[in-house]
Amino acid sequence: MKCPNCGSEMAEGMLYCEHCGEDIHIVPDFEPELEDAIHNILEEMHEDMTGERREELEDSFEEDEFFEEDELQEPARRKRIWPKVLLALLFLVFLTAGGIAWHVYGSYSEEYQLSRAEQYVVQGKYDEAIACYNRAVELDGTNVELLFELADIYLLKNNKVEYEYLLREIIKNKNTSAEQLEGAYGKLIAIYREREDYQTINALLLASGNDNLIAAYPNYIVDVPEFSINEGYYTSIQPLKLTASGSGKIYYTTDGSEPTEESTQYTAPIILENGSHIVKACFVNDNGIVSDVVTKEYHIEYNDILPPEISVLSGEYSNPMLIEILEEDEDVYYTMDGSDPTYSSTPYTGPIPMPLGKSTYKFARIVNGVTGIIAEREYNLVIDTDVTPAQAVDSVVMYCVETGKITDGSGRFDDSEDRYEYMYLYAANINKTGDFYVIAEQYRTADGNSARTGNNFAVNVYTGERFKLQRDDGGRLTLIGIDAEVSE
Repeated sequence: MKCPNCGSEMAEGMLYCEHCGEDIHIVPDFEPELEDAIHNILEEMHEDMTGERREELEDSFEEDEFFEEDELQEPARRKRIWPKVLLALLFLVFLTAGGIAWHVYGSYSEEYQLSRAEQYVVQGKYDEAIACYNRAVELDGTNVELLFELADIYLLKNNKVEYEYLLREIIKNKNTSAEQLEGAYGKLIAIYREREDYQTINALLLASGNDNLIAAYPNYIVDVPEFSINEGYYTSIQPLKLTASGSGKIYYTTDGSEPTEESTQYTAPIILENGSHIVKACFVNDNGIVSDVVTKEYHIEYNDILPPEISVLSGEYSNPMLIEILEEDEDVYYTMDGSDPTYSSTPYTGPIPMPLGKSTYKFARIVNGVTGIIAEREYNLVIDTDVTPAQAVDSVVMYCVETGKITDGSGRFDDSEDRYEYMYLYAANINKTGDFYVIAEQYRTADGNSARTGNNFAVNVYTGERFKLQRDDGGRLTLIGIDAEVSE
């Protein structure tokens, strides 16, 4: 509202201009009943005045001789009219004062504004209802329920922008109770869920800092990945592990770029070797909500002998595996009893079949008497089959008895104490044709000395089918079936 005298902006409800001091005369809108009353009074006054004047004219035409006398009576008639005029003016003043009072009451009464708003809502006049609610909010800024009701009217208008804005204002309002806060967050989450905007729900809940709310919507919360080691300077190789709570996937980069779902998925520790590294990682849960990116910098500087790079990671396995040293495999020694490798340990000479059950390997390079960094691996190989290694050995022994190589299960073949023995070595996949138990034959003399004969057998771990295991001229393993030989 602007001052009619100087044009300055005035605060709502002010009756004078703070700039120039001019009084502002507010003429309220009259109610229909007031207008009808004033109209009736004015008509009555008009009829009285015109009626008396008509009588005067008629008397003047009938009795001209009394004209002068009638003119002398004119002031008296006017005296009779003035009380009515005065009464009407007083009534107008009363009505005006009442109108002003009613206007002031309506403008400064929260109850009146809410009552009018309810009437407008019933009539479908949402803009008028919104105006009343805005005035009510001005009168009582601490009543958060008014904001909820105003938001609901915007929703009736299908104005979801204002609806969302008011709900966000409610959660920022210091007067909002815990129950009201929960209601506002619930309505906002419903909006974003309908849009499938789960990322905004995650940001909204994390920004709230409200543990109860966060616990109530666990499917929309995505925490950042956790790094197993702090960023900084290290003098040895560091295996960096990334973890995150909830169901989803971790993606990371090591070249300084921002990680996305197209980046490398984390599945095993990141080996930080000599040099500087910038590791960035984010977590994406099953709803597709992406966490913030965590960035950590590392500088690795060491002169240690590097650990061997092992082909098979620690873990559970259900098929035979070969454990190999990748790239440089010289000067590598290993143990399987948990002890650290030394020159007395087993030297690595080629792929090692993974043993059945649980096993622990330690590998290290030993150069000029200096043992390098140890690489440790833990495995558990469990093959889903009813055929056991012991059954495979018994099957080979039975074959040798049936073919006459030995006379009985003890491995004897004559009256001497010498004998043939058969022992399980390992399980392996041979030439990608299947998984087999490998059985070796050895010759033991009566004095206890023993040596491998070079004869080996393979028994299918699933079917129990028997084969001789030989190498061709090129050193390639071949399988020669022997079950048909026995049946003949």
